[in-house]
Amino acid sequence: MKGAGGSEGGLVRFFMGLVMLVGGGYLFFDSVRVTYGFQMGRALFSVGGMGITSGMVLIPFVFGIGMVFYSSKNIIGWILCGASLVMLVFGVLSSIQFRMQQMSSFSLLMILTLFIGGLGLFLSSFKQFGKDDDRADHRRWRDL
Repeated sequence: MKGAGGSEGGLVRFFMGLVMLVGGGYLFFDSVRVTYGFQMGRALFSVGGMGITSGMVLIPFVFGIGMVFYSSKNIIGWILCGASLVMLVFGVLSSIQFRMQQMSSFSLLMILTLFIGGLGLFLSSFKQFGKDDDRADHRRWRDL
């Protein structure tokens, strides 16, 4: 019977690795807390030593909207609107902070063992196992 990916690697390794990978990934991402620091007066980024705030980004956006509504063929208005929106999205994304919640080192090691061990088992299930493969591995290590 063929295993995962048509190889002889085994379905047990595939599903065991998949369960460990998903479980470890869930526990890892569950322990990450997402916070943000986006404010209207806070500098999103700096240009030439001057901090550009999110309020400053809205000024060209307002002018661009006015130009687009006055004449929809005005390319400068579209550029102002688009560039302002890109800067605003960039500012919001750059203000996101990821923090790990407080946990013991044992918990972190167990989460990483589940995740990385599951990844290893999952990927090894696609490899073909047999007596010839074991001998080739042994010869390869012996020749080093």
